[in-house]
Amino acid sequence: MARKRKGRDISGWMIVDKPAGLSSAAVVNKVRWALDAKKAGHAGTLDPEATGVLAVALGEATKTVPYVTDALKAYEFTVRLGQATNTDDTEGEVIASSDARPTDADIKEALHGFVGEIQQVPPKFSAVKIDGERAYKLARDGEEVEIEARPLWVESLLMLDRPDQDHVTLELVCGKGGYVRSIARDLGETLGCLGHVSRLRRVWSGPFHSKEAVTLAEIERLARDPALDAHILPLEIGLADLPQARITPESAARLRNGNPAMVIATDLEYGDEVWAALDGQAVAVGTYRAGELHPSRVFLH
Repeated sequence: MARKRKGRDISGWMIVDKPAGLSSAAVVNKVRWALDAKKAGHAGTLDPEATGVLAVALGEATKTVPYVTDALKAYEFTVRLGQATNTDDTEGEVIASSDARPTDADIKEALHGFVGEIQQVPPKFSAVKIDGERAYKLARDGEEVEIEARPLWVESLLMLDRPDQDHVTLELVCGKGGYVRSIARDLGETLGCLGHVSRLRRVWSGPFHSKEAVTLAEIERLARDPALDAHILPLEIGLADLPQARITPESAARLRNGNPAMVIATDLEYGDEVWAALDGQAVAVGTYRAGELHPSRVFLH
């Protein structure tokens, strides 16, 4: 018989302003411990040296993680021009350098080629799996890693600042699976000067913004204190990108048992993915078909 996981049955989102130097998994573990939560996960990994929005899902909110992961995300990052590293960031070794430096106009012109549906090769030091092994593990072992290009939707890529000739600060808004380090590497190659990420911060992720994020220091300060619960956001926020349908208590009972049920909605089309709410509280996510919701995920809060 499986051992029951200890902790509180709490559901919702805690938005953490992740500090540099910690993995996303380590942050999730800190949040779970601080809240004494039974279950926690995150929506979208940040590199250990990256900072900013890490959305931590608690309890039933973990069922909404895919909808946040699939949403657009925004990053502010600085590219160090003139140097390529083996990790495409400052953590690695410099493997090539260049004295060439592009003008501001050159950079702005090059950015146009990185907008829309692009093909991106993830960094060799990344969590991408190759024949069942993580790419970073193979790279650390000295193996030559070949990673296939994959599509990435880039909504926008803008130049924010040029602090000096060696650095440029950019803002990227992109879809799921984007590697900022790859953008920096490829931009440097396009400009003929090489480049890598020297600073990276996620500003927002889907419906979650850095303005509502809690620092890890504050989470540790309030650990096991009921006051920390005030920073938990409703799980429904994770469904912000899906249309909502209202339901009656009778329909809610049917959905909670995994059965299709009638919903009250307008402007929905056959086959839409929808979430159903009773008095504003999420009951289920599913497919809308001819006035009924066929549930795929049910919330037990």
